[in-house]
Amino acid sequence: MNEFTSCKAAIAECNEKQRFAIAHLYNEEKTMNMHIHDCYEIYYSISGGKQFLIDNKFYAIQPGSLFFINQYESHYLSQIDQMVHERIVISIHPEFLKKLSSDSTDLGYCFTHRSPEAGHRVDLNDEQQKRFLYFLHKITGTSGYGSDLTEQAAFTELMIMLNTLFYQNCRSEVTISNYQYNHQVGKILEYINQNIDQNVTIERLSREFYLSESYICRIFKAETGTTINKYLTARRISIAKSLLATGNSVSEVYEKCGFNDYSNFLKSFTKAVGISPKKYGKYSAT
Repeated sequence: MNEFTSCKAAIAECNEKQRFAIAHLYNEEKTMNMHIHDCYEIYYSISGGKQFLIDNKFYAIQPGSLFFINQYESHYLSQIDQMVHERIVISIHPEFLKKLSSDSTDLGYCFTHRSPEAGHRVDLNDEQQKRFLYFLHKITGTSGYGSDLTEQAAFTELMIMLNTLFYQNCRSEVTISNYQYNHQVGKILEYINQNIDQNVTIERLSREFYLSESYICRIFKAETGTTINKYLTARRISIAKSLLATGNSVSEVYEKCGFNDYSNFLKSFTKAVGISPKKYGKYSAT
């Protein structure tokens, strides 16, 4: 398997072949706004950075930090400390991982298990990092007879290892300390997510927190790297994707997500996901 040098190219390959793809990135691509993918994402930091915003949680990024992000979770990488930003991103199609799983071993556990004590980040020690890179080199370095089976076997072993680490991390008391954010912005994010189905505006936030609109916008952008309105749209679309995938009708979904009218929902969803919510619901149900 060849390594990509573009995250977008790897995602396109993953979705087209409904398998998995690996991108090894050294320089910063043009930063995406708060966004979501149709595939799972494993993000492994080699050089470190500053922070990740996933849904409503902030995470510091250190060398050896590894993140699990599912297809419904909006995320944004912000405030990178240096121009050289080395990381490895693995894009995985959910159906491919489902096929590799067994009745007793769910290889998608690290992407689907979300609870108050389960974060998105696992920090690998030196030995675990060596093991992680060993599997990647085995996947990308295989060729010749039987390379497809060797590649799949190495990928399966990698996912068993990562799910084991994730499972152990969920049961430790360290997880919550991974969240690092400005206290005021943390409260604003909590309020937004608790009221996401309502008409949350900057004016409403200003009244709720007794802060000026300009100050709220400034601290939110400084801390998250994105605007309140972009964050709201991304969160609502990620929730809409999740609801559509579980069989909710389009008319039910747009109201539950807090879009003020159907045309606005249709336009925003289609722009972010690439297809209409109706088509997405049909696609996800198959």
